[in-house]
Amino acid sequence: MITKTQVQEIQDTWGAGVVKIGSLKHDRQACENYASAFIDELYAYKYAPVLFKPTKCEAEQFRPSKEEALSYFIAGDDRVCNEDKGFAIQPWTKVRFENSNIILEADRAFAMGNYFFTDEQGHEVKVEYTFGYKLIDNQLKIDLHHSSFPYSSHA
Repeated sequence: MITKTQVQEIQDTWGAGVVKIGSLKHDRQACENYASAFIDELYAYKYAPVLFKPTKCEAEQFRPSKEEALSYFIAGDDRVCNEDKGFAIQPWTKVRFENSNIILEADRAFAMGNYFFTDEQGHEVKVEYTFGYKLIDNQLKIDLHHSSFPYSSHA
């Protein structure tokens, strides 16, 4: 049975990884290498379909391949999706998760809530998320990642 602690650990690892990617933005090769390893470690692209709907996407809303996910996280001249600006190279200094709830099963888990991204000026951005995790070779892998900005009646 997957535990709440395992879910919280992968969330912490994901947040720390996003911060690390941003810290490497001035060394493009190191940034690309780390971001690629980050996706391999945390996402299930090598094993199964991944449902990835990032926050800041309009024209190319869904990212079913590792290359499209990498494009979203770090963009660059060779980005796969033209609208990508490199979400993770903002950079962010902190990411924290607040789970509304977690569903735990033997080899699956789902978490929904808000996560908060802190920029270099200390401003925090609130984003809503739903993540699905699958136990593969005794390691949790993300196979569902949906995030969006909270609804605003002023939009």
